[in-house]
Amino acid sequence: MSARKNDPVVFHKLYGTRQPRAVYYKRDFLDYVLMIALSGLVVVLTYGFRHVMSIVGVALCAFVLAMFVVRHGIELRVPVILRRPQDILSMFLYKLQNLSLPYLIAMGLLLLENVLIAATPNLSHHVETMRNVALWLFYVHFLAITAFRTVILIDHLRKKEMVRDVLMQTAWKRVIDEKTNITLEIVHAYCTGLLTHIILIAPWYLVIGYSNFSLIFLPVVCVIDVVIHLKWMKAINAWFYRDHWLGHNSEFEFVFLHGTHHDAIPSAMIAVAENGLLEGFLRLSMGTPVSFYNPVMSFLITTLEVKMDMEAHQYIPGVYPRLPMKVMEVSQHSTHHYGSIEPYSFGIKVDQPGASEEYQKLFSGLPDELRNSAKLDEELTGFKWDNPTHRRTISLYDKYHVRRETVEAL
Repeated sequence: MSARKNDPVVFHKLYGTRQPRAVYYKRDFLDYVLMIALSGLVVVLTYGFRHVMSIVGVALCAFVLAMFVVRHGIELRVPVILRRPQDILSMFLYKLQNLSLPYLIAMGLLLLENVLIAATPNLSHHVETMRNVALWLFYVHFLAITAFRTVILIDHLRKKEMVRDVLMQTAWKRVIDEKTNITLEIVHAYCTGLLTHIILIAPWYLVIGYSNFSLIFLPVVCVIDVVIHLKWMKAINAWFYRDHWLGHNSEFEFVFLHGTHHDAIPSAMIAVAENGLLEGFLRLSMGTPVSFYNPVMSFLITTLEVKMDMEAHQYIPGVYPRLPMKVMEVSQHSTHHYGSIEPYSFGIKVDQPGASEEYQKLFSGLPDELRNSAKLDEELTGFKWDNPTHRRTISLYDKYHVRRETVEAL
């Protein structure tokens, strides 16, 4: 079982030709237009045409489309969705094949709760009260994360020349130079993250609107959700590796699902649980179990995960939220955003010589599959932890982050 689980044939299965991608090109314009149109459609159909989330979402769709033209240009060619329409079917097949047991159990538990509520109308389930509470939690989550994202935006704008200076010393120098409108790049990153967030939580909003939740069952369901989530924590890295690998090796999946996550500067502003626009909607509806938890658990877990993911994506040192050097030493997702297509996993390796004892203790409660997620890359692709991109990133943190903290301490 274990050998099959880590079999490259399983993790790297692809129907069609492998086409590694990490950036958009101007030839992707028509595909990008279709992707943005689908994103806007998802927003409007989920929230309703006159809902503030739809109004903001559609406006953001228009902005990022305009930014594609400004940043990449326009070249007309037959879209990949028309050249290879079978990739749509393949995409859904990949999602189904990658479903985990925790996802199925969470969906089954939600269905069971709704059946029991319908079968016991004499009990005081307080369904409408629960739905109202769930909606309040949904909006509190969105507003809190948006406030956090806005604070990050302000600090990036305040230190925009340092942002430019850092990026010009990385693979991003292909995009950023002395003449680049860095303010526009920063705002683009903010809008990309905000739009991704609106689309990501759409499945959660639909679950709230079309499912019933019982106040009576609340304690038991929450306990079961915790157990499910602990199981999910063991499975998530393998699930993510597979889905992420497809996002970079299938042209269709990169252009339509994952690409927007790499199209904006590598800042906390872009991050929404590792997702591109449509990718977030599909992952929360056909991947992770969190949307199907009780709304209280969905609120707590989604808020924590999105906040932590934002902090973990702050790969421009010296700007809020500052990512500690000790975290950078045991994490390599930055390598993935700074020119290397690997690692495909979460890229964490806590148990290694020289790693901070503080962080080893901090991560000790996590399963090994997550605490040392980079082992999967080492096994499947031969990923080397000691690599030039990571060393260069560490040197940037030493230059802009550690020394700045020393100066401020003085």
